[in-house]
Amino acid sequence: MDARRYHYVGPDAIRDRPRGEPGAVIGSPADLAGWLVGCPEATTEGATYVVDDRGALRLAPRRSEHIDCAGGGTVLAAGEIRFSRHGAVLEVSNQSTGYCPDPDCWPVVAAALRSAGVAAPVGFTRRFVFRRCFTCGQINLIKDDWYVCAACDADLPRAWNFASTG
Repeated sequence: MDARRYHYVGPDAIRDRPRGEPGAVIGSPADLAGWLVGCPEATTEGATYVVDDRGALRLAPRRSEHIDCAGGGTVLAAGEIRFSRHGAVLEVSNQSTGYCPDPDCWPVVAAALRSAGVAAPVGFTRRFVFRRCFTCGQINLIKDDWYVCAACDADLPRAWNFASTG
């Protein structure tokens, strides 16, 4: 798969701590149904997901860190997802301040969902644009097309700028 690999860019304390098992691999509708039985809150508050380096969808409870879901590695996509009781995707985003994936990772998410036999929406139901400030290092969430650092007022680049840092 020829896709951008996202490295963890969040706090060192989270990156460096010990972690348990990575998120559950969802490879079929049966896998998803079984996971939803054990994690029913994924139908109300949602879940954490990553698409791992092999293109597999991994799920973890909503309040899990994306890096834990990924087993500490790089990902092709990360965000939040919410399912219906029957396993349909109701919401999916690229909201991950640990990996700050660009919205252009959507095709990878759609492919992982299709590979698992889960119907995908036509795109992210919520898209997030992240940029790192070159002046102060702050991670910024871009709102209203305003590419200015919230911490130091420096201009932010229009292009995704979290290239391999880890």
